[in-house]
Amino acid sequence: MIESVAKPINTNLAADDRALLVRAHQVLEHPSLAARLASVVGTPIEVAVRLLPKDWYKRLHAGLEATLVRLLSGAIRSLSSSPTPTMPHFGFHKAIGCASGAMGGLFGLPGMLIEMPVSTTLILRSIADIARYEGEDLNDPATRLECVQVFAFGAQSEEDDAADTGYYGVRLALALSVTNAMRHVIQHGVSADGPAMIGLAAAISNRFGIAMTQKAAAVMVPLIGAAGGAIINAVFMQHFQETAWGHFTIRRLERTYGSALVRQAYELISQEERSKSRWR
Repeated sequence: MIESVAKPINTNLAADDRALLVRAHQVLEHPSLAARLASVVGTPIEVAVRLLPKDWYKRLHAGLEATLVRLLSGAIRSLSSSPTPTMPHFGFHKAIGCASGAMGGLFGLPGMLIEMPVSTTLILRSIADIARYEGEDLNDPATRLECVQVFAFGAQSEEDDAADTGYYGVRLALALSVTNAMRHVIQHGVSADGPAMIGLAAAISNRFGIAMTQKAAAVMVPLIGAAGGAIINAVFMQHFQETAWGHFTIRRLERTYGSALVRQAYELISQEERSKSRWR
């Protein structure tokens, strides 16, 4: 078979930064949440999802929107910046998430619905920790909104159309909701509820619900109880930690090189990858 010769990425990024962008692209365009969960429970997640009760989805999305509204309008106020960013506390947040998952796992799906706001808040804390390490100012409301958006970036699947639901596609889809929410924050403060905040929460929950459904399926199938709930939460936490790293790495590169150049380099990586896959 004839093999294509990949052209080098023609950008002005330094070699180390280009390598970071390639790694971030891999994390953001090839999420492995379903595969990781399947390896834990021993059942394909697509099969497990079909076993979930039909009325559970409405309860899930209602709970997700309420949780995200609270995070947008209240919880993120307590995220504070540090003058000297330290290494993110990956293990600390994962350990607390395991404890939360263990409690929820004792009661199956009802327990997960109760535990969901706790684990989501813990994930947000870890996301903020990573954002701060990558040079973000957590005192800036715009940065806090970026932290919450990570829930949407980490929810795509391998089957998604990259043009519409790849990393930059999701950023574009959320742009209007984020702009409206930011305008609302400037006028009324981050703690005020309103249509703009609720709209952003709904836009994020539409995607985050995919990941939550996969998590619920993993909890439901084997009925593995507390130990399984802890392991599943650890997998879930790691997935969004990696997504946060990819997102805030790209934002750091954008601050250095400009958003247009970084996006061009990112899209060239995607093109190279598609070209290679056609010749395999």
